[in-house]
Amino acid sequence: MKFALRYAGPFHTAALRSGVATVCLFGALLLLRRDLRLRALLPVLLVSMFQSAFIALTLWALSLGGVGRVAVLNFTMPFWVVLLAWPVLGERVRGTQWIAVAVAFAGLLCVAQPWDLGDKFASGVLGVCSGFSWSLATIMVKRHRSALQAMDTLGLTAWQLLCGTLPLLLLAWIIPERTANWTPQFWAAIAYLGVIGTALAWLLWTFAITKLPASVASLNTLAIPALAVLFAWLQFDERPDEFESIGMLLIALGLLLLWWTSRRRTLSGDAQADAKANDPTQTLA
Repeated sequence: MKFALRYAGPFHTAALRSGVATVCLFGALLLLRRDLRLRALLPVLLVSMFQSAFIALTLWALSLGGVGRVAVLNFTMPFWVVLLAWPVLGERVRGTQWIAVAVAFAGLLCVAQPWDLGDKFASGVLGVCSGFSWSLATIMVKRHRSALQAMDTLGLTAWQLLCGTLPLLLLAWIIPERTANWTPQFWAAIAYLGVIGTALAWLLWTFAITKLPASVASLNTLAIPALAVLFAWLQFDERPDEFESIGMLLIALGLLLLWWTSRRRTLSGDAQADAKANDPTQTLA
């Protein structure tokens, strides 16, 4: 995404990325002769709205700030999912999870640096908002899982992207940006973002989030911010400052705490289920 922004503005890039992905997925639906009907209009519109906001806000943040810090702020998504899953899905926040959220919030402040009101602060706010939008899309998928599961995963993802592409096209048309430079490098970046980074990635994410608990699925993204920081250093020579480094470490620690808590709870639940299955009184009952 950062590479593509060398050649076009964030909203044009977002619309192109989402548009290419939409064409790919509907093409796959036609080739595979899958059902093209939209069966759950309202849930699909809700999810697509937050997904398109995530794409637009991420690119806007990247146009103002570095790859590493924006990626780290994007992937505060698991914390927002944990907090939102409580009132919306009834998945309560307990014990160690509160510590993890507090540690991550401290890290978020260090990375966003609200005391610096320049482009760094603006990109930080946009990065946090993009992560929050992603978490809302995740929660909406879980909230309306029964309705969405009536659709094929490929068809569901295709319709989500189509509904999300339309407002992105409108933003690209309304908001003035520099003229796109249609070089082969830009086309290659858009092709990668559309086919691999959006069509395939969102298809896999939709599959995961409809099959796993929201908190568990979101925590499987742990490696991405670390890789983004590493590749931003290697490709763009972006080196985090002292506060950013501390904040990234705190967010990583918070993510690990959340993962450990979820893992421990999963293992405890499995052990209880096994014990119940092996209890002869339960069997007789």
